[in-house]
Amino acid sequence: MADNEFGYTRWGMDWVRLAEPLRVTKPEPLLPRARSVARSTAIRTEVEGSTVRAHIHRGSQASVTYFEIAPLSRTTISAIAALIPATSVQLSDEDHATLIAAGITLAPTLAAIDCSCPARNERCLHMLATCYDLARRVDENPRLALDLQGYRSPTAPEDSPAGVPPARWTPLDTLDPATYFEPLV
Repeated sequence: MADNEFGYTRWGMDWVRLAEPLRVTKPEPLLPRARSVARSTAIRTEVEGSTVRAHIHRGSQASVTYFEIAPLSRTTISAIAALIPATSVQLSDEDHATLIAAGITLAPTLAAIDCSCPARNERCLHMLATCYDLARRVDENPRLALDLQGYRSPTAPEDSPAGVPPARWTPLDTLDPATYFEPLV
């Protein structure tokens, strides 16, 4: 087994990079505690499509962390399907290297992050612990890395500019009240 317990495959390392980006300006003091929480039974993660909900209980505190993962574009899904046969049961590090060599970016992008903890910071302990837990799950089953990004989703998004997730909210000042409501007849 590899020395690193989180991200020992190339597929899982993409998820570890969400918690441990390569470009940092200062050390992150929460990483050791986040790894400890992800190692313990204090975290219960539910994956549904491209959303992840993690329930984390530590002592008398409980938090719910919510992730939305940005989907892959249709062209990316087609390119992956052309390089990796649908009949392959297990994805290997060689498959990951093949996709990277073809210019396909597999690193996940978080479209939305929310946590119920009082930290009021996107990079809270619970977010980091959820990233490590997802990395562990992806190490065990690399197909999860693609499934979380909508690879097997029946409704793949149209090609859109990379890194621009769809808007989650409509700003009120963009709505015109005169045309928004239909007149009563």
